[in-house]
Amino acid sequence: MSGTSSPEAVKKLLENTQGDLRGLSLECRKKFPPVKEAAESGIIKVKTIAARNTDILAALKENSSEVVQPFLMGCGTKEPKITQLCLAAIQRLMSHEVVSEAAAGNIINMLWQLMENSLEELKLLQTVLVLLTTNTVVHDEALSKAIVLCFRLHFTKDNITNNTAAATVRQVVTVVFERVVSEDERYKDVIEQPVPVPGNSNRRSVSTLKPCAKDAYMLFQDLCQLVNADAPYWLVGMTEMTRTFGLELLESVLNDFPQVFLQHQEFSFLLKERVCPLVIKLFSPNIKFRQGSSTSSSPAPVEKPYFPICMRLLRVVSVLIKQFYSLLVTECEIFLSLLVKFLDADKPQWLRAVAVESIHRLCVQPQLLRSFCQSYDMKQHSTKVFRDIVNALGSFIQSLFLVPSTGNTSTTVNQTGSNTSGGTASAQTNPGMLGMGGGVTVLPAFEYRGTWIPILTVTVQGSAKATYLEMLDKVEPPTIPEGYAMSVAFHCLLDLVRGITTMIEGELGQAETDNQTMTEGTSSPTQSSEQQDSQSVSDQTDKELVNRAVWEEMVNACWCGLLAALSLLLDASTDEAATENILKAELTMAALCGKLGLVTSRDAFITAICKGSLPPHYALTVLNSTTTTLSSKSYSIQGQNVQMISPSSESHQQVVAVGQPLALQPQGTVMLTSKNIQCMRTLLNLAHCHGAVLGTSWQLVLATLQHLVWILGLKPGIGGALKPGRAVEGPSTVLTTAVMTDLPVISNILSRLFESSQFLDDVSLHHLINALCSLSLEAMEMAYGNNKEPSLFAVAKLLETGLVNMHRIEILWRPLTGHLLEVCQHPNSRMREWGAEALTSLIKAGLTFNHDPPLSQNQRLQLLLLNPLKELSNIIHPDIRLKQLECVLQILQSQGDSLGPGWPLVLGVMGAIRSDQGESLIRTAFQCLQLVVTDFLPTMPCTCLQIVVEVAGSFGLHNQELNISLTSIGLLWNISDYFFQRGETIEKELNKEEALLQKQAEEKGVLLNRPFHPAPPFDCLWLCLYAKLGELCVDPRPAVRKSAGQTLFSTIGAHGTLLQHSTWHTVIWKVLFHLLDRVRESSTTADKEKIESGGGNILIHHSRDTAEKQWAETWVLTLAGVARIFNTRRYLLQPLGDFSKAWDVLLDHIQSAALSKNSEVSLAALKSFQEILQIVSPVRDSEKPDTPPAISVPALLGAMTATGLGRSFMRTDSIGERIGRYNESEPPVIDEIEDLNLWWAAWNTWYRIGSESTKPPITCEKLTFIPSQPFLTALIQIFPALYQHIRTGFSMDDLQKLGVILHGAVSVPISSDASPFILPSYTEAVLTSLQEAVLTALDVLQKTLRIPLSLKYACPSESTWKLAVSSLLKVLSIGLPVARQHASSGKFDSMWPELANTFEDFLFTKSIPPDNLSIQEFQRNESIDVEVVQLISTEILPYANFIPKEFVGQIMTMLNKGSIHSQSSSFTEAEIDIRMREEFSKMCFETLLQFSFSNKVTTPQEGYISRMALSVLLKRSQDVLYRYIEDERLSGKCPLPRQQVTEIIFVLKAVSTLIDSLKKTQPENVDANTWAQVIALYPTLVECITCSSSEVCSALKEALVPFKDFMHPPAPKLSLVENRWRADEAETYKKSIPDVRRCREVSYTNSGETVLTGREEASARQAGKRARRKKISEIGGIKAIVDLNMRRAIYIES
Repeated sequence: MSGTSSPEAVKKLLENTQGDLRGLSLECRKKFPPVKEAAESGIIKVKTIAARNTDILAALKENSSEVVQPFLMGCGTKEPKITQLCLAAIQRLMSHEVVSEAAAGNIINMLWQLMENSLEELKLLQTVLVLLTTNTVVHDEALSKAIVLCFRLHFTKDNITNNTAAATVRQVVTVVFERVVSEDERYKDVIEQPVPVPGNSNRRSVSTLKPCAKDAYMLFQDLCQLVNADAPYWLVGMTEMTRTFGLELLESVLNDFPQVFLQHQEFSFLLKERVCPLVIKLFSPNIKFRQGSSTSSSPAPVEKPYFPICMRLLRVVSVLIKQFYSLLVTECEIFLSLLVKFLDADKPQWLRAVAVESIHRLCVQPQLLRSFCQSYDMKQHSTKVFRDIVNALGSFIQSLFLVPSTGNTSTTVNQTGSNTSGGTASAQTNPGMLGMGGGVTVLPAFEYRGTWIPILTVTVQGSAKATYLEMLDKVEPPTIPEGYAMSVAFHCLLDLVRGITTMIEGELGQAETDNQTMTEGTSSPTQSSEQQDSQSVSDQTDKELVNRAVWEEMVNACWCGLLAALSLLLDASTDEAATENILKAELTMAALCGKLGLVTSRDAFITAICKGSLPPHYALTVLNSTTTTLSSKSYSIQGQNVQMISPSSESHQQVVAVGQPLALQPQGTVMLTSKNIQCMRTLLNLAHCHGAVLGTSWQLVLATLQHLVWILGLKPGIGGALKPGRAVEGPSTVLTTAVMTDLPVISNILSRLFESSQFLDDVSLHHLINALCSLSLEAMEMAYGNNKEPSLFAVAKLLETGLVNMHRIEILWRPLTGHLLEVCQHPNSRMREWGAEALTSLIKAGLTFNHDPPLSQNQRLQLLLLNPLKELSNIIHPDIRLKQLECVLQILQSQGDSLGPGWPLVLGVMGAIRSDQGESLIRTAFQCLQLVVTDFLPTMPCTCLQIVVEVAGSFGLHNQELNISLTSIGLLWNISDYFFQRGETIEKELNKEEALLQKQAEEKGVLLNRPFHPAPPFDCLWLCLYAKLGELCVDPRPAVRKSAGQTLFSTIGAHGTLLQHSTWHTVIWKVLFHLLDRVRESSTTADKEKIESGGGNILIHHSRDTAEKQWAETWVLTLAGVARIFNTRRYLLQPLGDFSKAWDVLLDHIQSAALSKNSEVSLAALKSFQEILQIVSPVRDSEKPDTPPAISVPALLGAMTATGLGRSFMRTDSIGERIGRYNESEPPVIDEIEDLNLWWAAWNTWYRIGSESTKPPITCEKLTFIPSQPFLTALIQIFPALYQHIRTGFSMDDLQKLGVILHGAVSVPISSDASPFILPSYTEAVLTSLQEAVLTALDVLQKTLRIPLSLKYACPSESTWKLAVSSLLKVLSIGLPVARQHASSGKFDSMWPELANTFEDFLFTKSIPPDNLSIQEFQRNESIDVEVVQLISTEILPYANFIPKEFVGQIMTMLNKGSIHSQSSSFTEAEIDIRMREEFSKMCFETLLQFSFSNKVTTPQEGYISRMALSVLLKRSQDVLYRYIEDERLSGKCPLPRQQVTEIIFVLKAVSTLIDSLKKTQPENVDANTWAQVIALYPTLVECITCSSSEVCSALKEALVPFKDFMHPPAPKLSLVENRWRADEAETYKKSIPDVRRCREVSYTNSGETVLTGREEASARQAGKRARRKKISEIGGIKAIVDLNMRRAIYIES
């Protein structure tokens, strides 16, 4: 208004008004003087107002009646020019809002008159419009009159006026309602109590309404009256009115001002009471009319639908439904039902078209549809409006295909809308989503059973742009183009689906967000808000439940009709875009149903897409299993005649592929069209994007994809991905170029589909897995009984799904692998090959996957992953087992170090291979085992080592490949070696595990059960190894038995020391004796038939050509091994409680073997017998460590046991280990008393063997078994060793038994085969081995002489030893010459040590002479000792060259010992008495010295022992003298002990004797060192002169006297000639070693010169050195040189 109220505008208004008045005055000057006067008055009036008032506009408005009056009068003249001028002036005033209410009323009256006179009609309309739009001063009757004026002008005969009036009316009506809106806006803050409007009031005015609202109310009421052809209440003066115009006005008001009707009850009342009944009434001709029912006039014709009215009514209905649905729930139900009826086939085409357009307007408003569903479909006794709308659309589309353009078609419609048809339709329709390939027709169209309907572009997606509802200017019904109604209906369906899915999914998403927000909000509520939050969560839940109910009802109401219609359209569609839209709709609905959990509807839509993917007839057979479940459901379509149509078999699509159907009996080929491929892509899209909601529908989807993949010829490759493969049996797959380029894309989408399964939740993933398993089962059933290529789709995709879901493999592992294990058992090789490939790939991937937590910390998962590998062992097919083993090999190579708790399963796989499963399998499995033993023993848990042993043992028992069996035995040896090396670690770990198991067993209240319990776990490991080797020792194959036996006994021998003492009991009884029993049994029952060859071309030696002989070898090996263990481990076995029992059992085995008819076994048994009898004590001499003589055995034992009693893991069996390990309580005694019972048991066994084998046969049969000579020899040779142990109790009876056996042995005849090798020729005089053995046995008896000789004084009778010694001397005098003569033959080798020991024991007896022995008796006894020494000096020592030097050494040692006895300072009486044998000592000494110096020494070795003896003797003498001097000095006047005095006397006598002997000996036989030692004694002897004992002094004198011979005067100086002569002599010596003796004579004895003393000799040496350096030729130097050279020569010679 600022534009009209500005000073300039006001000034211009005044000027213009005055101008208008002047113009009017001029025009009326002549004809209309009153008007002229009025005009002039008006000018004055305007000027006055302008002059007097500051607010000119307000003043003008107050006086507007007077200002306007001249113009009104001007209009009354009816002169066109004047009228126009006046109307223009009035309009100007009105536009400046300076017209008062009264003036406005006058103006309207004037306009009415003009109207009635038909003057300036357009100007009138313009004036009215300006009057009403510029201000609100016109009300009530004035307004009514103005509106009526416009209406009346609308019905003039001038078209321009009519149209202008119509527009004006529309604008005026809008203005009236705009005033209401403005009025409400002004009063919106004023709260008034509304006065209730009586429902039945029919009043002409409403007092409660404000002015503008009142006017609008009256206007709208009268419009309703006029349309209804009733008289108006307010618009008085109306003469004419059309319904079409009235309906347009009603529609515009309702559409533009809904808030007025919603805010004011009075207006709402009008809607309910006036508008709705009016619409329903006007619709009646359309409802009652049936097209074709009355083609000609009749006495009572049905009123035909009138297009303009009908169309406008539908527009009003659309607005009512859209804007006032909440007010008019019931009325809208009627309207919607009418809309649905207008779609009936018996309605005119134009009516159906506009009805479809109206429905389309509703379909794009999902919230409205939701309201319908809530208000009608969800009410118990209400019409299912929403369902009816959808079904009506479906029926409508079907009718367009079925109903011809003319004729009565009611009979073609299924009137019942039965459940069956609904079910069938939903089950037999084919939807999809993406388009591909064109149709036959050029234009996009639907074609179905000969009906061709083009698809027109009627609207933009999501909007309802109507064509025929907008034809307001048409009076006659338009011609509907072919395909228009179908296109609109098609878009209705698409928009309906799009709308409700968008809405529901949006609300679903919002609900999830709200829930998440609420959850986060309530996760840590404060105390005060806890209750409030709880309430809000509850409200939220209730709201969600309500919403969900609505969503489900909407879907349930519409899905059946939608599916029927969309399926039909899909089948009929020939346009790629249309197909794509249909498929998208079906996909969207399927996804929505899935999200809402509506399984039936979801499956129905998915089935439709699936069938659309497959050729028509194909679908009906493949999806039977899914359709039966769907068709059994009932879908009621209330109140609608919907016919469900099966898809047509006609193809309007381009064929892109021809392939084999996937069926048991494929009949011909099937064709895929581009539409099928399009549907397939939709299916893939559905599964990819909405997999989480598919649930059980996965089976439908995957089954379809499987068939499509099969038809297209896609085959699985590495990892499960599908690639174009070779053609299967039957006609080749034919693919067009288009589909060939698409195949990689389809394959890629398929792979991505299963890759996306990693994003599915756990439940959805299980559905997918279950579906794939189910599909695979079907493929397996189909593949039974034939060798055709099976469908591997499901197996390949199970693999792909497993690989991408490795991060949560636990949740799907069991069903996945459980099924793949079933596949692996299938008879069809291709099928099971892929099952194994999938399973092994999954296991390998699972083990290499980077799990969180890692597998090393998640043992349960690792066992879960490996378990299926173990399960494969239950499958008999070799190809599967090979795959399994290859998988194990790969796992070992890549993951062997980290298998941990999975080792038992992996080892179990290897161990599960049986002998009957083929060589290649066994080889592969064995390869795995070798890898384990070589590389992985240190990394596996020690608890698995027992399994490794069992598996290795099982390979040894396989009879397919001998090499494998033998190598497995080698592996067992390697394993045992590993146990030995890492024993301590293994034992600790096993003990720890044992404690854990024990604890668990106690908690469960059960006993711990494991093999060889209760032995310690580490020992159990060894026992398992021994047991396995024991099994192999009785294998049917000789080579295996031999190898196993050797390994068993080597293992026990090498590593047996690791076992606890108590475990040896088990080794003996459960391993060794058990083995012996089995071998003996097998040997005795073995077949005696000859074996021609050992397989192939291998010849067998005659000694092994029967099973019996081969078993004999095993028996020999086993018995020898057990005997060796008894021998070497006696110190372990004897402390066991039942050793004697074990000894008896072993002897029993030896006896049974020795009495075997097989000579090899019997002889070996005796060798074993010999071995066990060689045991002298628990520690064999051969096993004693090499210790120097200075260390005594007890000291050694002490050192060893001090290292501790724990189990030691040294490879050697030291004394400390053997003795210290088992006898902790008391120190070991090496010479422990032997258990005579054991030896007597051995004697009894020997006797039984001897008596049985040497007993003459009772009957002279040809086949009588004769023991061999080696056997008898070995038997007899056993006796001497045995006799050593039993001789103390050997009785006369035993001697008689022995005699019988010896006699029998030599009486056994020699077989003719062996006689040339055993019997001597006539010219020889030698014994057989057997005869020698018999003599040796007798010789042993003779050796008993040694016992009384060693006992001597301890004999019960003195005559015993005297007789024995006389016998000995007699025998020796005769026997020694013979022994010397045959010494080189070696037959007397054993006699010499025995003889030496006998001499030793007799001459130095440990027994003490009796106290009452007289001196004479002692001397007689001594003379016997001297006699023995004389024998030695006459019969033995002179012939030392013919006697073993060890024996001579022993004799020398003994003589040395006899010459001086003392070694310690403590003497017993017995020793003193012994030392009183002076004659004996002297004899010993003389013999010793005589032997040392009297003989010519021919070799250096012969003199060595004597020289050593002399050196020791002299050194000992020196020590005794020194000690005596010291003791004498310290003792003072106290006499020394008798013993020491005696000792020094003996020493002094020995010295004198020695010097005498040396003098008697040839000088060349005495070593210079000996002389030096003798002379060195002299100073020491001189120091003894002070001794107080007269006896010592006497002996000292005797000792000093011989030294006179060493005294010579000093030598005179030699002449120069002599010097030169001696120098020449020395030089001569240097050149010639043989001249040593002459040099010696020159040096020592020339002309009786004095021999140099020690000190002179030393100085001479120094002088000699200087002489050599300076080449000085003085005599002293020459003498020194000569002397030095003499000494060197003597040394070299010796």
